[in-house]
Amino acid sequence: MKYLHTMVRVADLEAAKHFYCDLLGLEEVRRIDNQGGRFTLVFLAAPQDVDRARADQAPMVELTYNWDPEDYAGGRNFGHLAYEVDDIYASCARLQAGGVTINRPPRDGRMAFVRSPDGISIELLQKGGALAPAEPWSSMANVGAW
Repeated sequence: MKYLHTMVRVADLEAAKHFYCDLLGLEEVRRIDNQGGRFTLVFLAAPQDVDRARADQAPMVELTYNWDPEDYAGGRNFGHLAYEVDDIYASCARLQAGGVTINRPPRDGRMAFVRSPDGISIELLQKGGALAPAEPWSSMANVGAW
């Protein structure tokens, strides 16, 4: 397993970039503008990690800016922790066997979400390309929120 990033939702992308980059000293590594989903993702890394982060080899902070206004009261601005795993199906099966609810099953063979005992959302991403769809994951419905 490899730690990837922590996601934080931001209400004002420019103000957030000013804080994280200009004041804190992080550097923008990658940006994704998703027209269909109406959001922007900005990945930041510490200066000494920038080269490694560009190769997805260093931990990053992901700023998520939703173009449509949202209220982030109650801690909703903190998104999730993300980890890359060698086998998403085996990881989810191990978690499920341990009593963990798979909130967003890996139907696509690539991504799943679970929650910690304290309600922290954890994203699991398949290392490399997506695995072929497989049961029981392919037909599992989402449970709760993540």
